[in-house]
Amino acid sequence: MPVNEKAARTRTSVTESEALAFHAEGRPGKLEINPTKPMATQRDLSLAYSPGVAVPVKAIAADPATAYDYTTRGNMVAVISNGTAILGLGNLGALASKPVMEGKAVLFKRFADVDSIDLEVDTENVDEFVNCVRFLGPSFGGINLEDIKAPECFIIESRLREMMDIPVFHDDQHGTAIIAAAGLVNALELTGRDLKNTRLVCNGAGAAAIACVELIKAMGFNADNIILCDTKGVIYQGRAEGMNQWKSAHAAKTDKRTLAEAMDGADVVFGLSQKGAFSEEMIRSMADRPIIFAMANPDPEITPEEVARIRDDAIMATGRSDYPNQVNNVLGFPYIFRGALDVRATQINDAMKIAAVRALANLAREDVPDDVAAAYQGNRPIFGSQYIIPVPFDPRLISAIPVAVAEAAMESGVAQGNIPDLAAYARELSARRDPIAATTQGIYERVRRFPKRVVFAEAEEEQVMRAAVSFAHHQLGTAILLGRDDVIRTTAEKAGIDLERPNIEIVNARISTRVDAYIDHLYERLQRKGFLLRDVQRLIHNDRNHFAATMVAVGDADAMVTGTTRNYATALQDIRRCIDTKPGHRVIGVSLALSRGRTVFVADTAVHDMPTAEELADIAVEAARVARRMGYEPRVALLAYSTFGQPTGERSERVREAVKILDRRRVDFEYDGEMAADIALNPQRMEQYPFCRLSGTANVLVMPAIHSASISTRMLAELGAATVIGPLLVGLDKSVQITSMGAKDSDIVNMAAIAAYNAGS
Repeated sequence: MPVNEKAARTRTSVTESEALAFHAEGRPGKLEINPTKPMATQRDLSLAYSPGVAVPVKAIAADPATAYDYTTRGNMVAVISNGTAILGLGNLGALASKPVMEGKAVLFKRFADVDSIDLEVDTENVDEFVNCVRFLGPSFGGINLEDIKAPECFIIESRLREMMDIPVFHDDQHGTAIIAAAGLVNALELTGRDLKNTRLVCNGAGAAAIACVELIKAMGFNADNIILCDTKGVIYQGRAEGMNQWKSAHAAKTDKRTLAEAMDGADVVFGLSQKGAFSEEMIRSMADRPIIFAMANPDPEITPEEVARIRDDAIMATGRSDYPNQVNNVLGFPYIFRGALDVRATQINDAMKIAAVRALANLAREDVPDDVAAAYQGNRPIFGSQYIIPVPFDPRLISAIPVAVAEAAMESGVAQGNIPDLAAYARELSARRDPIAATTQGIYERVRRFPKRVVFAEAEEEQVMRAAVSFAHHQLGTAILLGRDDVIRTTAEKAGIDLERPNIEIVNARISTRVDAYIDHLYERLQRKGFLLRDVQRLIHNDRNHFAATMVAVGDADAMVTGTTRNYATALQDIRRCIDTKPGHRVIGVSLALSRGRTVFVADTAVHDMPTAEELADIAVEAARVARRMGYEPRVALLAYSTFGQPTGERSERVREAVKILDRRRVDFEYDGEMAADIALNPQRMEQYPFCRLSGTANVLVMPAIHSASISTRMLAELGAATVIGPLLVGLDKSVQITSMGAKDSDIVNMAAIAAYNAGS
């Protein structure tokens, strides 16, 4: 797709009134502070403040390193500015920089779960600024300097790094450099160039430009092939006008004197200057397949539309979110500080920056999950000229960049802490931002130890293919793609999905050598249930659910996942023709609701419409088994609209009878009912009923009917009050999971992992 068409599809903008309203509505600004410990009782206050607070005070006085254990220091970054270079607006003062600094603090929290506070220092004097910031070290685990003009920013950062024992990072310099370098690595790969022989021109000699040049040199770029320019032209050896020590360090040995002369034949140009700095003639004079990073904000040196009219072989990047390949610092600073904080690094050095560059570049080459496509109106980026830099809403950033940074910090000797298991660290990072990841982490670990063969029954669908590839990539087992080989491969090629990986198989039901065995097996099951042989032959040949389920039933695979293209009830009917109920069990659906650090199992959300008392008791037993198998000690509440007899009603009577049935069975888990949902989930409300058998709030809710189960879980999910997984299908003799129609690839992977997990239990 041409650059200008792509940009038109993704362009977004806001008005001045919208921006002001966004900042003013509700509580003004973008930040608030919330306590992390309960403050509900006198005992809480005694622990939080006097006298309890004296204990950590003494511990820190004895060993300063324990401040990371007993205070917020290890997860707290200060965003500090004097407002001398706000965005592209110039020197507007410290107070005017506050909206930007608040925004930076919000981004730290949103993307990397780093707590942050903004500090605006009202001075342009370097000594005053340094003396203000240097004494703040005990309060923070890191300092993020922002919007400070050059050359003062170089002096300030250098002096603070020498004085402080925590990372000091001027994001305008290094953040831009890291993201631009990652994009450059991939652009060089796409155009067949390397760091040693590529010619690069950088227009602009401020903080970001100097940092870009220094970083790519540290990565191995040939310094003789770099020309730095400013408003007076080429910075060459021997030039006297407009020079300083930072420019002089990168002065080129060249006879070129103007930007136009420097760009003639250049492979790459970095623009960190101003709108309109690159002319049509300059772009036309560059080498074949030029790499153009026009990063001036808010308006680039030249737009992608203008470049597209001049030549069709360029790779473009800008600093704007409404064009592809945005050099966006949010891809760097939250995750870089996350990794630095987690190993208690004393600085952010070149090794850590280069590690972040490599991790970002590698991530852009991987297949993009549905979550990213959804965030960008369904436009799925594929590694190429329009996608050389990951996008900010890629959920994988938090598990990729901090790990690389932390590892580099440890290897380069600036880490005071140690992370012995980086793979486990990556999983913990994912769980910080994704409640599903926190819940499924144990499942994934178990499946990796005991990998299974899982059939993806609707493998001609793009998101199913992506899920299968992800399943294999995460070493969860072998992914069996069921479908027509030619259709699967054609769709995969168009979507940029690499199926040539280990542990991926394609099975075509029409030509499989196992077809006759599956027909015989299924006909034996269905011949006395109204099915003729030709009916069964059609099911095996034409319906992938029947083929896949029979494949699992006879032991040719361990588990299956389906549901993306048909409704739950239809898929379940297909599967139950092929697979029996497990002896002593009942087939039900269990959903997991994850909210505010709590996991609650809800049943039955898929199978029983209006369960009888006996069925409710069975559902309770089955749901308790699921909870226990996933590592929770079940406390089961059988819900109703009434609580312990008030008000009365026929449906509540069924629930009371179910409790009596459980009494007679002498089950090995806590249970009680009938009770309303607020009684089951709220400890204060539960205290009003001292006879209640539950030792704490319920973590398993047995619903009185499927409609109440379905309505409540879907409402929670839509309102954002909870993340809901499922319903999980349990009670079958073989492991099968059914996704919701149109499920995203990440949802399908989770269900496949759960299917594999259950296959081993």
